[in-house]
Amino acid sequence: MIYRLCLGCRCAGWCWLLAAPKRPVVFQTRVPPAADVCPRSLPPPWDPSVSAALSLVLKLAAECQSAGYPGTLIPYKCDLSNEEEILSMFSAIKTLHQGVDVCINNAGLARPEPLLSGKTEGWRTMIDVNVMAVSICTREAYQSMKERNIDDGHIININSMNGHSVVPQSVVHFYSATKYAVTALTEGLRQELREAKTHIRATCISPGLVETGFAFKLHDNDPERAAATYESIRCLKAEDMANAVIYVLSAPPHVQIGDIQMRPTEQIS
Repeated sequence: MIYRLCLGCRCAGWCWLLAAPKRPVVFQTRVPPAADVCPRSLPPPWDPSVSAALSLVLKLAAECQSAGYPGTLIPYKCDLSNEEEILSMFSAIKTLHQGVDVCINNAGLARPEPLLSGKTEGWRTMIDVNVMAVSICTREAYQSMKERNIDDGHIININSMNGHSVVPQSVVHFYSATKYAVTALTEGLRQELREAKTHIRATCISPGLVETGFAFKLHDNDPERAAATYESIRCLKAEDMANAVIYVLSAPPHVQIGDIQMRPTEQIS
């Protein structure tokens, strides 16, 4: 059995595939990942370009291999806002690696589009990545598990504290709505999995402020403001998210972890 981890960049249409021992995992994300299987994270700076992100992933893959960690990180081209490309990716995973046992939906982004003045294009982009891609990847991962009689798989949605409370910042109100959708989707998924009489589990991990490229996408016209987002407090790190994922995956088969809500100790909202 192997882990298969797929990391996807929506803005430029790249995904990455990780094959590591034990179980098949598909992991998708929009930017250099907030969590990874190897016990370290991709280093800053958070360059939004595909070439830079791809270089970071390949560098991480080489470091993991040289350190003796099991697994191989493989780039795979997939635009997560395009259903045909997502389906093609899962088809390729089936052909090359049999299928998926664990799906980690990590892709997400925010655009500064308030409810009263925001651009429809920005709203649609958030829905496509934060809601539709999560739903499509979840469906395809479940079907992959079902056809191979995998009864102990896991689907983990990387949500947000914005999926549990609405902060008084107009630029993230629509983003918050998409994350509330992820909260509902995860619980709905849990219920449907029970109706299907399967032991596949569904979990949300809802972080507060994590030091990633998120703010640089949200405030792409004001990089100083984006940088200040991560300088005001001691933020969560990639390792914190990775540890949360490992904790969820390590739970005994009879334990269903519904949601992990975590934020920096210094964060107020």
